Amino acid sequence: MKKGLFSLLASRRFGPFFFTQFLGAFNDNVFRQALILLIASGVVTGLSVNTLNNVALALFILPFFLFSALAGQVADKYDKASLVRKIKFVEVCIMSAAAVGFFFDAVYFLLAVLFCMGLQSTFFGPIKYSIIPQHLDDKELVSGNALVEMGTFLAILLGSISGVLLKMEGVGDGVVAVAVIGLAVLGYLAARGIPSAPAADGELKLNWNLFKETWHIVGYAREVKSVWMCVLGISWFWFLGAAYTTQLKVYVDDYLLGTDGLYALLLGTFSIGIGLGSFLCEKLSGKRVELGLVPLGSIGLSVFGIDLFFSYAGLAGTGQVDIAGFLQQAGGYRVLLDLLGIGVFGGFYIVPLFAFIQHRANPKHLSRIIAANNIINALLMVLSAVAGIVLIGFLELTVPQFFLALAITNVLVASYIYSVVPEFLIRLLVWMLTHTLYRVKHEGMDNIPEEGPCMLVCNHVSYVDALLLAGAIRRPVRFVMFKPIYDMPLLNYIFRTGKTIPIDSKTRNPAIYEQAFVRIREELAAGEVVCIFPEGKLTSDGEIDEFRAGIEKIVGETPVPVVPMALSGLWGSFFSHKGGKALTRLPSRFWSRIKLAVGHPVAPEQVDATDLRTRVLALRERP
Repeated sequence: MKKGLFSLLASRRFGPFFFTQFLGAFNDNVFRQALILLIASGVVTGLSVNTLNNVALALFILPFFLFSALAGQVADKYDKASLVRKIKFVEVCIMSAAAVGFFFDAVYFLLAVLFCMGLQSTFFGPIKYSIIPQHLDDKELVSGNALVEMGTFLAILLGSISGVLLKMEGVGDGVVAVAVIGLAVLGYLAARGIPSAPAADGELKLNWNLFKETWHIVGYAREVKSVWMCVLGISWFWFLGAAYTTQLKVYVDDYLLGTDGLYALLLGTFSIGIGLGSFLCEKLSGKRVELGLVPLGSIGLSVFGIDLFFSYAGLAGTGQVDIAGFLQQAGGYRVLLDLLGIGVFGGFYIVPLFAFIQHRANPKHLSRIIAANNIINALLMVLSAVAGIVLIGFLELTVPQFFLALAITNVLVASYIYSVVPEFLIRLLVWMLTHTLYRVKHEGMDNIPEEGPCMLVCNHVSYVDALLLAGAIRRPVRFVMFKPIYDMPLLNYIFRTGKTIPIDSKTRNPAIYEQAFVRIREELAAGEVVCIFPEGKLTSDGEIDEFRAGIEKIVGETPVPVVPMALSGLWGSFFSHKGGKALTRLPSRFWSRIKLAVGHPVAPEQVDATDLRTRVLALRERP
């Protein structure tokens, strides 16, 4: 029976953790919003409200710079479930102190409490994302991260609104005090239900030189280039998010001439968009870590960000505008749609990045990598504030122009990341292919080893076989491909960036032939997965031709297991040779059913080309 996304919430593996982090984010925003409103009420003299707000932001972010290195080490050294319970107990103590501060309107005391909340968040952050892969399997990572992102932004929205409501005149500081303590207690009770999550590196010795350790954990994040690019991508998202949300109040007050209610509507639309995008990401990814959605998210972030600039031209407020008045204006719904779109595509963007880090990073270092991510997140959030000050304060850009600058800069940042790690764009192409022309059914994917070198052999039906296989297999694959296909325009860029190995016949091009076998040996020695199409060419009649002996030569030189695979359903497609040369006819089949069947690995000493062909034939004919 197929389980839905929200079924994880009923599981002890995930439910208690989800509600723990949700209540923590909720309480965090209730407290901060109530503090902001207390500062705005003017109870403190001598310092401006703007100065106090900036001090508050700095105090909350400062612990991420100072203590993330230690927090990452602690999360890797000890049982994470036990740590969460201790951290949530500390939150109860901190919120008890906050209650006293609110009761006496003690702003400076509450600023000290805010620093403690930032410290508590610093230690919880690395655990939040590194505990997920310990309790969920790979097929559940996207679902788990989607729920966490949905929950986080829903908690931010509800917490901010609740903080405002609780500080309304007539409610009283006692209600705020009870609320923050009550939420902290509920979070602690939820944490008690989290199952054990054993230490990833129990022998780790804590390095108390935090500045030196900060460089170490950033080094762990940079060990795998694709993981490092994901870290930078996540931090860039927080740069964008901080920039939009920081300037949104000014945008509403000075440009839309809107009420506080309109500000709440726009902020809520943005937050709901991220939650909706996270939910849709889980559906569109097919419960896989689907990097193809990340470039799609980047495109949407820029398209809707640019349109947010142009949509302002359709608004012409002459006095203070409430929600009803705003929606009656020509551009009102367009602004809402743009903010919703930025949020939705932000969800597409952020969820796969977190899931990919959890899937690809070294488990022993995962908490420290997340801690490094938190440091860079904090740095980028500070830089977003600096960017706002420079572009709006000194260069005198309007807020709509600032939004346009963000959208254009996003194009540049995305272009850099995807040029360094082309896997993102390759996955986007595969995702588009498998969601327009084809519906791919996978069978036996668990037969492909999760680590270590191996060879894959598959029948060759069309020019997109390699793309379909790359999209189906979780590990990066080095394809060995007939050089004329490798050299095809447009596709050649994809093959090169995917580190495809070109090969030609020994008689026609002996240098390329020998070089291919050298590359194959190198990739296998490095523990990679290599895939070949032993027929040596595309089928001309839909049948599986004889397998050449090259596979025996490869395994004879580098003994590794060989996994047989079979593609079916591609014969007759636009990319096959049925009815003439491929790519010469208009596509006539859309949403076609394709099947990829994977057989059990064959030991290297048992590898025989004829036997492998028989296995592939049997897999293709399997119902």
